[in-house]
Amino acid sequence: MKALGESVTRRVAIAGASGYTGVELLRFLVQHPAVRVVALTAETHANRPISQVFPNLRGFVELTCVPLDAAALAREAEFVFLALPHKASMTVGAELVERGVRVLDLSADFRLKDPAAYPRWYGFEHTAPALLSTAVYGLPELHREAIAAARLVAVPGCYPTSTILGLCPLLARGLVDVETIVVDSISGVSGAGRKPELPTHYSEVNESLKAYGVAKHRHTPEIEQELSGVAGRPVMVTFTPHLAPLTRGILTTITARMSRPQTTGDLLTVYREFYRERPFVRVLEEGCLPETKHVLHSNLCDIGLVSDARTGRVVVVSAIDNLAKGASGQAVQCFNLMAGLDERAGLWIPGLFP
Repeated sequence: MKALGESVTRRVAIAGASGYTGVELLRFLVQHPAVRVVALTAETHANRPISQVFPNLRGFVELTCVPLDAAALAREAEFVFLALPHKASMTVGAELVERGVRVLDLSADFRLKDPAAYPRWYGFEHTAPALLSTAVYGLPELHREAIAAARLVAVPGCYPTSTILGLCPLLARGLVDVETIVVDSISGVSGAGRKPELPTHYSEVNESLKAYGVAKHRHTPEIEQELSGVAGRPVMVTFTPHLAPLTRGILTTITARMSRPQTTGDLLTVYREFYRERPFVRVLEEGCLPETKHVLHSNLCDIGLVSDARTGRVVVVSAIDNLAKGASGQAVQCFNLMAGLDERAGLWIPGLFP
């Protein structure tokens, strides 16, 4: 790996800087050794300093938010992070790429390769389908080289990140029956975004736990697309997300029937080998399972597992911070690869504890 200090300053901009992913991007980028943030856009906070929108940024970022103008961003920035709502990135992303800017999109607008999947899962027609074949899915643990060369990176969703990382070593080695995969994920409320809505109101969420999007959550095709690529055959999963009274964090529990008997130690050896030289994935020792508290505010993914000889199934548990490795931290990791930097630059920090 390159030394963390090896860098050339890159000019970057954030479109949609006033949401949770926008402020998380800024938290990482303002202390990044190779970045100068040159522009921020926010429609609802246009002409306001970002430090008024997010007082935690006082003394770190004094830029004023402006309305979104792709041509203006292209003149100022080499890289643009799109932290916009689903459907909003398609047009601006296409224009920025056309103008020679390298784009990292944190929405779902370029994650799915099949344009026909968008009406079914997201309720809109894709207006830039030609870009879907060239966009690179931004999971560095799988697509490091392609990300480095990409003009457009589709940063993965939070649930898919925890699920795909949890399953890839098993599928790559053919160690599980792909028809038996069940995924249960629990997320903090910040995954729903900053816009106030009744289902994520404090009184509705506090002291409660609920499943939602059962058998129809829009992250399902993203998970299946990437897992199918790893397995070399179609993979379908039963995916059920849950909302918990937490601000941040995702804990994902995956079960699948093993294709042949394997001990916990054997499987952990497979995982360690698969994620060798992948610095942000920590494979825990036997007897330990991940907790969200151990990865909060970091770009880390912790993975632990247990082989259940009684049932012939494996239970895999993964934990990430949904706003970091599940969104903005992962976007910065992709940016580092695109910019020819050590992928740890600006991100190599432990989680906050307690």
